Amino acid sequence: MIDFENKSLFKLKQNTDFAEKITPLLIDGEEVLDAFKSMRDGVVFTSKRIIAVNVQGITGSKKDFTSLPYKNIIAYSIETTGTLDIDSELELYFSELGKVRFEFSGKCRLMDIARYIAQYAL
Repeated sequence: MIDFENKSLFKLKQNTDFAEKITPLLIDGEEVLDAFKSMRDGVVFTSKRIIAVNVQGITGSKKDFTSLPYKNIIAYSIETTGTLDIDSELELYFSELGKVRFEFSGKCRLMDIARYIAQYAL
């Protein structure tokens, strides 16, 4: 599992590579909303949860998939881009797990993702 407490994810950029990798994990009616990639790791937001993909090993053939259901979120915060600051952030607080933070570089549909989170968390 990704160590969210001690590891800061690199800035995530929109990329569909990981959307294809998590397809076997999706349940009936679940759809991919957006997918992001850092240097090696990735994050996919679906209509039901966040799936964080931690690529491990030298070759990258070993992967850890962490499922973070929206229903376990007790609070969240978003920071949108500004005029000079083009990065956005999403902080999620999960019961039992604690804080999970994602930083995004460039364009992303953060408001749409926040709406899905609110739908399940509220």
